Amino acid sequence: MEMNGRSSFCDCFILMSAPSTVRVRAIVDFIGESMKKKGLSLKHREGYAECTWVLLDYGEVVVHVFHHPTRLFYALENLWGDAPKRNFIK
Repeated sequence: MEMNGRSSFCDCFILMSAPSTVRVRAIVDFIGESMKKKGLSLKHREGYAECTWVLLDYGEVVVHVFHHPTRLFYALENLWGDAPKRNFIK
């Protein structure tokens, strides 16, 4: 979601989900390794111990990785319903 003008703390939210907490952890680990290789440093991480909702703060970009039921419950993308969105489904 493009957050320019809608958020004072980031320009972009990336939201994704996985069918298990094991897969959430694997996604989060992969993102961390990939960003580190590109020289981008993590400013803050929340929720890694439980892996039902992990937030990765890279400054202008904030990544949310959810376990499917948690994403459905919080429906974070609905909080900023007017924000431009791009869907990437694999």
